Amino acid sequence: MTAGTAEEVARLRPIARRLREHVIRMIAAAGSGHPGGSLSAAEIVTVLFFHTLRRRTGDPTWPERDRFVISKGHGVPILYAALAEAGELPVAELETLRKLGSRLQGHPDRVALPWVEAATGSLGQGLSLALGMALASRLDGNRYRVFCLLGDGETQSGQVWEDPEPLAEKWRSFNWNVRTIADGNDLGQVIEALDEAGRGGGPWLLLAHTVKGKGVSFMEGKWAWHGKAPTAEEAARALEEIARHG
Repeated sequence: MTAGTAEEVARLRPIARRLREHVIRMIAAAGSGHPGGSLSAAEIVTVLFFHTLRRRTGDPTWPERDRFVISKGHGVPILYAALAEAGELPVAELETLRKLGSRLQGHPDRVALPWVEAATGSLGQGLSLALGMALASRLDGNRYRVFCLLGDGETQSGQVWEDPEPLAEKWRSFNWNVRTIADGNDLGQVIEALDEAGRGGGPWLLLAHTVKGKGVSFMEGKWAWHGKAPTAEEAARALEEIARHG
């Protein structure tokens, strides 16, 4: 890790911790949601929003902004958390997650929330949307880049590929550049991979190995926490762990 990357890791680490805290609080308040896949993406989304993406605060329609599509729409709490940390949403609004009339629905709604680039949740479709955006950028003189976050489960959708393994070889066969991130919950590794991909040279697949529920010991690697909200007691335990180790 270079000195510059180490400085960025130190700057971004507290942001990733706060994103995890937001996720726990909002899902606990909602009484439903998907903590596992939101927590696993904390480092990736932190690096994207606070290091990589070219964006203009307060202007969700700036034509030259980089686009971010969260294809696994059920993981949208981590996106809402990032938007709040970036000053695009009031932090207090996070606790309206999944409430009737809220802009923060259980899956992203572009009509309700303009910082959302695409309404996703039908798994596998986000990649197609992102590819369309990338082609539009090419036709428009490459004015912006497009980033798409896919969950490993949705790569089994027919719109991506029905049999996921071996992922790296399959994507290379379609002339994508492929880089594996051995630990997708390591900020330094994510920064270095996104920096390389951001320089271009064709489309990139960053194959990040992450842990479901990362940051909360009793959620880590547990499929049961894919779509279950923590109780008030569990949320308190989770927040204590995140504060202690984050």
